[in-house]
Amino acid sequence: MRSDNHGNCKKEDLLLYAVTDRSWLNGETLYAQVEKALKGGVTFVQLREKNLDEVSFLEEAKEIQKLCAQYHVPFVINDNVEIAAQINADGVHVGQSDMEAGDVRKKLGPDKIIGVSAQTVEQALKAQAHGADYLGVGAVFPTGSKADAVEVSHETVKAICEAVDIPVIAIGGITAENVAELAGTGICGIAVISAVFAQKDIKGAAQHLKSHTEEMLKVQQ
Repeated sequence: MRSDNHGNCKKEDLLLYAVTDRSWLNGETLYAQVEKALKGGVTFVQLREKNLDEVSFLEEAKEIQKLCAQYHVPFVINDNVEIAAQINADGVHVGQSDMEAGDVRKKLGPDKIIGVSAQTVEQALKAQAHGADYLGVGAVFPTGSKADAVEVSHETVKAICEAVDIPVIAIGGITAENVAELAGTGICGIAVISAVFAQKDIKGAAQHLKSHTEEMLKVQQ
């Protein structure tokens, strides 16, 4: 993989990529939890809402967008290209069953970050050809956060990293305890959900995970 930054996305911003989930709010607001994660050193935030109505989603997206801007952390929306366009988010992340990267690019313009989920080298090359800025590859470990997650071997992750020129992050079941196993795959960072947001100490969990990820990347180099 090339060492330079690609398109609209800096590799270093993808080090610790947090994907929101309101499953573990326990009376807190998502805003408060995202702020704790940012204080813990999260470098990228994806707002993922599968069941929120459009009005609430829009309001929440605007609030968390402002919060991420205060911490100078890129903020993207999962799947909902319309809301991303409406609030002028930094970008969007789409899955294989969502809108193709090229169509997203037409809607959002040339300067927005577009991330695409991929499970195979073929999907990865296609996403890159259509203008994706980075890839999210997984699930690299068993995960409970996504019911439909397909497990991707570490060999496949490595093959994807070697096949594309854009940054690749691993997602799915990653914890501070197992992140070291991803050394040598070629990824530039990890995306996590429960490893941050399901923890009692969100800020501490983010700090711990970030330092372990940095260690893993040092070994990789």
